[in-house]
Amino acid sequence: MQALKHTHMELEYRRYLVTKYYYIIQVQKAVKENKQILFTGHSSGGSIANLATIWFLEKYLRSDSPDNYKISPSSPLCVTFGCPLTGNHIFSHTLRRENWARYFIHFVMRYDIVPRILLAPISSIKLEFQKVFEFLNAKSVNLAHASIDTFDASNFYMKVMKNASSVVSHAACNLMGNTNLLLETVSNFIPLSPYKPFGTYVFCTGNGKLVILRNPDAVLQLLFYSSQLCTEEECADIAQRSLQQHFGYENELQDSFQMLNEVYLEPLEQIPLSSDSTSSDIATINSALNDLGLSTRARLCLCAARELEKRKIGNKESIDLKKPDIERAMKFLEEDYQLNGRHRGLGCYDAFKLHETPKDFEANVKRLELAGIWDEIIEMLKRYELPDTFEGLIDWVLLGTRYRRLVEPLDIANYYRHLKNEDTKAYMIRGRPKRYRFTQRWREHADRNKIPAESSGESCFWAEVEELRIKISSQGFEPIKKEVLQLEDQVLDWINNNKLDRDVLLEKSTFKKWWEDLPREHN
Repeated sequence: MQALKHTHMELEYRRYLVTKYYYIIQVQKAVKENKQILFTGHSSGGSIANLATIWFLEKYLRSDSPDNYKISPSSPLCVTFGCPLTGNHIFSHTLRRENWARYFIHFVMRYDIVPRILLAPISSIKLEFQKVFEFLNAKSVNLAHASIDTFDASNFYMKVMKNASSVVSHAACNLMGNTNLLLETVSNFIPLSPYKPFGTYVFCTGNGKLVILRNPDAVLQLLFYSSQLCTEEECADIAQRSLQQHFGYENELQDSFQMLNEVYLEPLEQIPLSSDSTSSDIATINSALNDLGLSTRARLCLCAARELEKRKIGNKESIDLKKPDIERAMKFLEEDYQLNGRHRGLGCYDAFKLHETPKDFEANVKRLELAGIWDEIIEMLKRYELPDTFEGLIDWVLLGTRYRRLVEPLDIANYYRHLKNEDTKAYMIRGRPKRYRFTQRWREHADRNKIPAESSGESCFWAEVEELRIKISSQGFEPIKKEVLQLEDQVLDWINNNKLDRDVLLEKSTFKKWWEDLPREHN
């Protein structure tokens, strides 16, 4: 039996590989023939379509990809129907950062439970889910005869909605800027689903109207509030509909496409708070929200999502206003301070480490000013208070790279001048600020096809030199010979590619003097 089971698994795996390579070949063929690529799927097939689309975007659409999709006149598209959520908030954030969320369109029936299932942790619905899964599987095979007990359907529906309520309530508190520590404490005791929407959502109201929304925070709220009960007596009926509607997309969309009655909820500024609003400019939107059964509370949550997006844009605008301050401070370091050091035969690193002139004091003031601005930016990013696209904006990637290469050597000089390594270990282990780690990742992500991860560490060059000097003084040369040779190769590459200033080769340079004192055979 064990041998038969092993053989069966092997056959299944081979079948999977054959299928996988067949579709890869079909995609490659379509790309060569200038055809638009469309990935689509219903239910869990939609999740597979999502992942396949991301694979395609990574392989073919990136501007620096060797398999670039420039030859095609059209962009790829992913269309799903009744698809469960795929990925957490980082997944959603990443797709928006890459500007890839626009390639995904998800159709959702008003009561379809499948797109909402993962708002409940699987552990909380494990017993009920087995029966629902069997029903959905049987229904897909035999639409006419599959059925599920009313009690099981109602119990499952209520458990999913109860968990979903916790998720969206927690999300709504965050949208509204609630800083009460109790919110974090409660989330530590109540398991919350990590899943979050991405892309464009098209909600089918059931009467031929299509409600379209892109904001992921607003979509999360709408997934919950659009499938609510009006009265407890509706529970059994809605629970059954939540399962039956999962298989009703074809008929519903045929009717909707004939009517061509779409309602766009963005910009979210147009959301009316009252279901009785009759103003002509919002009457259509209000009618659509009423069709989805949205209460005043639900509308407030949509408005909160709008306000969060506005705050993010406002934060980005305030950060943009600080660009001139960043430029002025860096210009001083690039011109005045660097020139002053060269007159003394020193590079910026050695001059700052010696700290002997008034110019060194001015440079320290500029260093601290820049640190304050960049730390503010990084904290905003960590709290998701800037637009998701911020880290991919080329002007900020270039500015961050320039800042890191110019100022991090000064931070390293300050770190070893005050012997902080003796108290808190090496700079790269305990001393490196997040503002440099983040900006380095921006650069490596922007050029991820040209340079491997963790390879853009030229701004940490002096930290490596300092640690190697310490190791040689305590261990001798032979144990770290390999590290020295690797550093030499990197220095040559960084200088040739203008990533490292040639000041490191000045006669008074710490690096030059240390390198010349090494045993000759190291070359």
